[in-house]
Amino acid sequence: MTGRLVDVESRIDTVHKLSAVISAMRGIAAARVQEAQHHLASIRAFSDTIGGAIGQALALMPATDHAAPGGTVGPAGPGSHAIVAFCAEQGFAGAFSDRILTAAQALIAQDPARRHDLLIVGDRGLLAAESHGLAVAWSAPMIAHPDQAAALADRITEALYRRMTEEQLVKITVICAQPDGPDEGMAQTRQLLPFDLSRFALPVQATAPRIALPAPALLARLVEEYVFAELSEAVMLSFAAENRARMRAMIAAQSNVNDTLDGLITRGRQLRQQEITDEIVELAMGSLNA
Repeated sequence: MTGRLVDVESRIDTVHKLSAVISAMRGIAAARVQEAQHHLASIRAFSDTIGGAIGQALALMPATDHAAPGGTVGPAGPGSHAIVAFCAEQGFAGAFSDRILTAAQALIAQDPARRHDLLIVGDRGLLAAESHGLAVAWSAPMIAHPDQAAALADRITEALYRRMTEEQLVKITVICAQPDGPDEGMAQTRQLLPFDLSRFALPVQATAPRIALPAPALLARLVEEYVFAELSEAVMLSFAAENRARMRAMIAAQSNVNDTLDGLITRGRQLRQQEITDEIVELAMGSLNA
C-alpha cells in the first residue's frame, strides 16, 4: 500500500509542475497578443496613410491612362496563382494550421486548371501541408516577436515579385486567421493581385499635391507600399491569432490538469487513510496476540 501512495504523491508533484508550465505558456501567449494588437494599430495607421495617398494619385492620373476607381491593377490572363498561407510556427495551437490549409485547398479546388504556388509561413504549417497533400513552393518561419514583422513581410514580398518576373503570376491571395471578433480563429482570404483600386476614395480638396514623380510611377510605388502594408498586417494578425489559439489551448489544458490533480489528491487521501487503517489493524492484532 505504501508503494502505491508514493506513486500517487509523485504524480501529484509532476502535475503541479506541469500546471506551472501551462500557466507560464498561457501568460506568454497573452503578452504576445497584447503586443501584436499594439503593432496592428500602427500598421493600420500606415495603411490608411498610403491609401489616402493612392486616392490622391488616382485623381492626378489622366483619365485615359489609369484604371478608374472600381478597376484593378495587375496582369490578367491564364497565369499562375500564388497563395500565401499564414500557419502556426509552434505547437499547442489546436487546429490553427489545419483551418488555414483547408482554406488553401478550397481555393485550389475552385480553379483546378490554373497553376497554384503555395507559399507557407510557419514551420508547423509546413509539416501539416504534407498531411493535407499540398505541394509547397516556398516557405519561411513565422515571427517570434512583433518587431520581426517588417522583415518577414519583406521576404514574402521579394518571393512574390520574383515569381512575377520569372513566371506569369496573375493572382495573389493571402490566407490568415482572425485573432478576435465573431470570426476569431477562422481563416480569412484577401486578394493582393489584381490590386483593387475601388477601395480608395478620390480626395475632395481642390488643390492638387505637389509630386516629384510622374503620376503613373507614383501610383505604382504607392501600390507596392500598400501591398507591403497588407502583408505586414497579415503577419501580425496571424501572430496574434496563433497566440490567442495557444491561450485557449492552455486554458483547456489547465482545466484538464486541475481535474486530474483533484482526482489524484482524492486518491492520495484515500490511500493514506487506508494505510493508517491498516497500521491500526496491524497494531490491534499484535496486541491481541501478545
